[in-house]
Amino acid sequence: HFYKTAFGFQSLAYAGPETGMKDKVSYVIRQNKLTFVLTTPLKANNDIADHIYKHGDGVKVLALKVDDATSAWHETTKRGGKSYLQPVTLKDDNGEVVLSGIHTYGDTVHLFVERKNYNGAFMPGFREWKSGYNPASTGLLYVDHCVGNVGWNQMNPWVKFYEEVMGFKNILSFDDNDISTEYSALMSKVMSNGNGFVKFPINEPAEGKKKSQVEEYLDFYNGEGVQHVAIATNDIVKTVTELQNRGIEFLSIPASYYETVLDRVGKIDEDLQPLQELGVLIDRDEEGYLLQIFSKPLEDRPTLFFEIIQRKGAKSFGKGNFKALFEALEREQDARGNL
Repeated sequence: HFYKTAFGFQSLAYAGPETGMKDKVSYVIRQNKLTFVLTTPLKANNDIADHIYKHGDGVKVLALKVDDATSAWHETTKRGGKSYLQPVTLKDDNGEVVLSGIHTYGDTVHLFVERKNYNGAFMPGFREWKSGYNPASTGLLYVDHCVGNVGWNQMNPWVKFYEEVMGFKNILSFDDNDISTEYSALMSKVMSNGNGFVKFPINEPAEGKKKSQVEEYLDFYNGEGVQHVAIATNDIVKTVTELQNRGIEFLSIPASYYETVLDRVGKIDEDLQPLQELGVLIDRDEEGYLLQIFSKPLEDRPTLFFEIIQRKGAKSFGKGNFKALFEALEREQDARGNL
């Protein structure tokens, strides 16, 4: 209900006791190229229940569409990936889906999904879920990138994992000189696959006077995990206005940021006033500019949040906004007593 009402997702598929899945239920929702599977346990002592007990609500599975899930599993495990799911073929009257998977940081896993021979609603084991309640879309399009928080001195080992096991490349790096405030710092490296569709920045804490947002996350998530999911839109003003109207809360940015932002980024197509009213950040690289905004944590724990991003040519991740963003995060941290 929350993701449909607040974010504008639509019902797609359902699995549970009625479809033969006895220990959990999953609801599948979709908006454009975004597909989220929301899963909850029906009993104690299963993987989902254990995950929620330890981490609270969060991202367990980052699913990647592949041409050949069997080959993806063999190749990644051969290169040192730890198997999560050996290749399995699921079949029903609509065809077949092949799944496999490996572990990544913390309790997060990558599922490899091969669905070229399937034309059902979602996949075998799920039934189509039609609902009379279908709120309008908010203009969310696809996952732009997905950020993982890892522990002290763990960024480079995980960069190596994505390079060697997954065949990704490190396309951008930020150190504590780039990403720091008076109080805290972190380091980040952005990993990307061959076609650039999949981008996984990896953050680790860096030494600072006080506790960084990554440390707070690691404390409350009880380990490494997905910090935020960045979702693309073609009209950030329209999307964020709609999300705010539906109850999503975003970090607030001081007015002083907007007094000098155009001196830094130059001319943009949008009027500055609506961006300032919403708290949207602006940054530019060699190829264009981007507009971005960050939600407050969606759960009670200060862990998972969402970013809304509109790219106007820029390929980067808002380096010029890190200081303003971090200071906004620190204000929230301070209010929680965790700085």
